[in-house]
Amino acid sequence: MLQAINPTELGFLPDRLDRIGTFIQKKYLDTGLLPHASLLIGRGDEIAYLWNSGVEQDAIFRIASMTKPVTSIALMQLVEQGLIALSDPVATYIPEFKDLGVFVGGGGNTPFMTRPLASPLRVVDLLRHTAGFTYGFQEMSNVDAAYRKSDVENWSKFDNDDVVNILKNIPLEFDPGTGWHYSLATDLVGIIVARISGMSLGDYFQKNIFGPLEMHDTTFLVPADKAHRIPPAYVWHPVEKMKPFDKPGAESGWARPRKFDSGGGGLASTVSDYHRFCRMLLNGGALDGQQIIGPKTLDLMTANHLPGGGDLTQHSKSLFSEVENAGIGFGLGFACNIDPAATTIAGSKGEFYWGGMFSTAFTIDPVEHITMVFMTQLMPSTTYPIRREIRTMMYAALAA
Repeated sequence: MLQAINPTELGFLPDRLDRIGTFIQKKYLDTGLLPHASLLIGRGDEIAYLWNSGVEQDAIFRIASMTKPVTSIALMQLVEQGLIALSDPVATYIPEFKDLGVFVGGGGNTPFMTRPLASPLRVVDLLRHTAGFTYGFQEMSNVDAAYRKSDVENWSKFDNDDVVNILKNIPLEFDPGTGWHYSLATDLVGIIVARISGMSLGDYFQKNIFGPLEMHDTTFLVPADKAHRIPPAYVWHPVEKMKPFDKPGAESGWARPRKFDSGGGGLASTVSDYHRFCRMLLNGGALDGQQIIGPKTLDLMTANHLPGGGDLTQHSKSLFSEVENAGIGFGLGFACNIDPAATTIAGSKGEFYWGGMFSTAFTIDPVEHITMVFMTQLMPSTTYPIRREIRTMMYAALAA
């Protein structure tokens, strides 16, 4: 069971930490804007603040895109073993993509018109979302309309090969490396991990990440004996505020088998488990004697990989992502703070983080040695600014 210690021993002001939970309760839970919430703030390997409301501490949450950093770590483990390189063409591992083109016109009721790629599609482009793929919910072009029409994001309908065979017939939005666009790219990273390892992505995670880290409750499919710990999930509604999206317990989609292990968004996890993942990242890739990833590899992953060192205001072509753009770069699976002043939010240069569609979030600050994990279950994550508010109040709780 998780347990916090005296926050003053960790350099926090207790009254300022306590007001975070009070704020969430009054603004979001008492008013019916959010169904429940759980928050952990740690420093080093210790927990400074632990708060839950409307949900048990061991609840198993749908973490959506907080799956992406796990998948990225998995791919980089294979890089460390010399089984793949970031500069490799994606077609080396997904040969079905050898004839991918860039969108020129068409779509809808007419065939797509494409042109050859002006720059190669490389593995690094998948990790940093510069590949030119998209998500159907972006709703910006005929390309993402084709994603919706194909139902390619239906985890129950298609397996790894099906996803690849659908996407090979849909053009890229732009030439690889020329823009940043939040997309299914990390799902393709997961497919590559599965193809190289010869294992399902879930089995690879269990053997190489979750098992060594003792993340016992993190999985694509929540076992029947744990399903009662899955809380309900909701989608924002202009009148009802929260409209049921996925049922709790055994009736949840996360408690039923699916064909596709989505490396981009399919995992369920707990605050405790994800805190262990965050501690590993904070500790340079190691935890309790288990070296999950090398420290220099992690440095590479958390550096800004956007062309020219710019931020997302210069490179993002997305209507949606899990971060605001100013002052934020993007690495290999993580957003990274490259200019705290530009973000207009208190923080540290070098902190890295991400979130999930159900309004979950995590932050790693290697300068202040802080970790934060926040869980709730309301989509989309852009509904309320709660993740920004938590980060602001967390940094305000540091003692001088």
